[in-house]
Amino acid sequence: MQELLVHPAVHDRKAPALRVEGLAVGYDGRQALQDVSFTADRGTSIAIVGPNGAGKTTLIKVIAGALRPDQGTVQVYGSGPTGHVCIGYVPQRSQVEWSFPVTVAEVVMMGRIRQIGLFRWPAKKDWDLVRWALERVGMQEFHHRPISDLSGGQQQRVFLAQAVAQEAELLLLDEPLTGLDTPSQEAIFGILSELRSEGVAIMVATHDLNQAAERFDRVMLLNHRLIAYGPAREVLTSRHLQQAYGGHIHSLSGDEGWMVVTDTCCEGGEETQ
Repeated sequence: MQELLVHPAVHDRKAPALRVEGLAVGYDGRQALQDVSFTADRGTSIAIVGPNGAGKTTLIKVIAGALRPDQGTVQVYGSGPTGHVCIGYVPQRSQVEWSFPVTVAEVVMMGRIRQIGLFRWPAKKDWDLVRWALERVGMQEFHHRPISDLSGGQQQRVFLAQAVAQEAELLLLDEPLTGLDTPSQEAIFGILSELRSEGVAIMVATHDLNQAAERFDRVMLLNHRLIAYGPAREVLTSRHLQQAYGGHIHSLSGDEGWMVVTDTCCEGGEETQ
């Protein structure tokens, strides 16, 4: 079972939750990310959008500490990604081995490993925190069930419970809503809203541009480089969208008189690198 990455906690409360400067990553002679720089404050929700293969997954993996950049720096509360337990990483569901024989409660406990220590048994307080985390996401009744028996929406809620048990202060989610029905999506958004209100910074990679515009404080438009970053009204302009998507978009009139777009070129999943 793939788990949330965890790191020892070091905090500079005067620093932003996340600062990325001059990030560059290459694969097999091609540039996945080039000169990406931005900051994110506590309690901010950010949607990362862009065409398939734009580098969204790569960016999330670098911030999580799962991938080393060729150039640039990532700072979480003033220090590098490997300096924190506070980073929660929920990968694409396609990257998780769901057949691994593990229960819901055990998956959530994985978020406590670095706090507990690799070769130590969880204490009562750790299991209490696991139960509390499952209650927060409405999955307490499933704690003994195998994770493989759950629906997609239930599995995603378990991963969010893992982040809650981990006490994550920066949460990174890669296409968490793909394949989920509307009630499941609403349940996920409800949990994210609660975490954001508690000061957790949230970054979500998504292909749904309308959802990005309506549900998040900031939108990051990415296509190997950072095209625009800020409020949706300033980011999702026709000029920026043409730079990111070329001719693979069509526009609709938004209720507030600004452009809402639908990405028509990317019906599959995000890149795995």
